[in-house]
Amino acid sequence: MIKALSPTLNLQLYDHLLRFQLFQGLSRAELLQMAGNTKFGFLKETTGKVLVTEGEPCQQLYFLVSGRLSLSTRSNDGGYEMTEQLSAPWLLQPDALFGVQPRYGSTYRTDSACHFITLSKDEVLRLLNDFLIIRLNFLNMLSTIVQRRTRQQWRSAPTSLRERFVRFVLDHSFYPAGPKQLRILMVRLAAELGDSRLDVSRMLNQLQSEGLLQLHRGRIDIVSLERLL
Repeated sequence: MIKALSPTLNLQLYDHLLRFQLFQGLSRAELLQMAGNTKFGFLKETTGKVLVTEGEPCQQLYFLVSGRLSLSTRSNDGGYEMTEQLSAPWLLQPDALFGVQPRYGSTYRTDSACHFITLSKDEVLRLLNDFLIIRLNFLNMLSTIVQRRTRQQWRSAPTSLRERFVRFVLDHSFYPAGPKQLRILMVRLAAELGDSRLDVSRMLNQLQSEGLLQLHRGRIDIVSLERLL
């Protein structure tokens, strides 16, 4: 259950907040001032709970301060899905709070017991208005997200089937590291990569023989995206 925090900012909360880019650069005095006038929330979830669902309106920010999450993102037609793992500290989709469609683009589940600090949209707006450093930090976060996505359009095209598969996985990942699980049929993957089903199967089996992934019916488990790259 979400509940309001005490206006008194203890050392533990202070340390938690400074782990997130949104609050970096604030002095202890500024954090004390902010905490005394801000309605923070605490949220604790057990393993296996759905935190937010893809398409759900984003009405608050979730700051993961401890634990692990998995996020699953589907293609527009539901034909395939990528699942990734995230660890604290992590701020869930700050770019979904505003804009034309302020909705989550992924489904988030707890992979362990998780603790969150939450901020409602109204509280975020007030902090952006009251603290220049928070406003700049938020703009920097959004600018970084936009710039990374813009640069993706100008990368050199992959020249081999293996490189096209790696690029496909990378382009459909929120976090460019760690294990990934891709749920997709071989026929669909071949169509996405612009090659034959047989050639795609051979390429994947070669990657499996190198210990880079594991093949299952309708599912590809990537051991580590860093190693695949």
